[in-house]
Amino acid sequence: METSILIIYTGGTIGMMKDQETGVLKPFNFDHLYTYIPALKNFNYQLDFVCFDPLIDSSNMAPEHWIRLTEIVHENYEKYDGFVILHGSDTMSFTASALSFMLENLNKPVIITGSQLPLGELRTDGRENFITSVEIAAAKMDDTPIVPEVTIFFENKLYRGNRTFKFNAENFNAFVSGNYPVLANAGIYLKYHHDLILKPNFKKLKIHTKLSDEVALLKLFPGMSRTYIHSILSAQPLRAVVMESFGSGNATTANWFLEKIENAINQGLIVVNTTQCLAGSVDMEKYETGKKLSDIGVISGKDMTSAAALAKLMVLLGEYSDNETVIKKFQKPWCGEMSV
Repeated sequence: METSILIIYTGGTIGMMKDQETGVLKPFNFDHLYTYIPALKNFNYQLDFVCFDPLIDSSNMAPEHWIRLTEIVHENYEKYDGFVILHGSDTMSFTASALSFMLENLNKPVIITGSQLPLGELRTDGRENFITSVEIAAAKMDDTPIVPEVTIFFENKLYRGNRTFKFNAENFNAFVSGNYPVLANAGIYLKYHHDLILKPNFKKLKIHTKLSDEVALLKLFPGMSRTYIHSILSAQPLRAVVMESFGSGNATTANWFLEKIENAINQGLIVVNTTQCLAGSVDMEKYETGKKLSDIGVISGKDMTSAAALAKLMVLLGEYSDNETVIKKFQKPWCGEMSV
């Protein structure tokens, strides 16, 4: 049976072409895909396309777009062997994190890719990112998908999506996964690191499309004012805050700060502690500055990225009304987003 891949174009640099007359970038016409990337014909795959209308810049990516992506995958899940999502790189890690939780029991590849230069540029990185993503989405071993999870492919590396940061706005090598090794490297051959890739569970796909927006991100910095902390913690409606702290989960021990955090927790706010560092884990037992947070009820995000923590909370808060259940489920790994 012919391998079939569904390509979903949301917008972003990879799908743009320069108008030769005006020099202005305009959306690529996928009817001409094989003209610009003739190498795709060598795969002998069935490639079908779905385009967002209107296309969106990834800076405008929002939960309603994640829901749409989830529903597209769900509706076409039995028709295709894999999915490739073309997406702007700026918020790609947020989308990858969200989809990893929204697509429960995923047993097929969902590869998210993009580029730093438009597909029509001579030196574009989009061509190789596109071709290799399609190849990975189609890859099987013993008739079973090799990469049955939500991933990001960029500049010859395949990453677990919910482990990534975009750390460079200029280089082709734009992403890093500080707390988890790459799942595959693309050189002369595609080298999969099978021991690092999630194994299929062969359960029926279950989707989560009820997301809560009652979350906030609190980034700590030296010199932050009481007004700054109060304005975030007192926002309404608000059920959870992801706090980006220093180092291994440390924060100021100033009484006013700890009191504000503790009061918010006592009033029902969930506060999760993640690190600002690109690599490493929260360990609130290591220093007094972290221990005080643990003592007042702050939850450890361990080695999760802040994007993954936010996405996980959005899904959990959308499904559960009681904090106890949300906290209990948050602390357990779902899809490789945290180390055990």
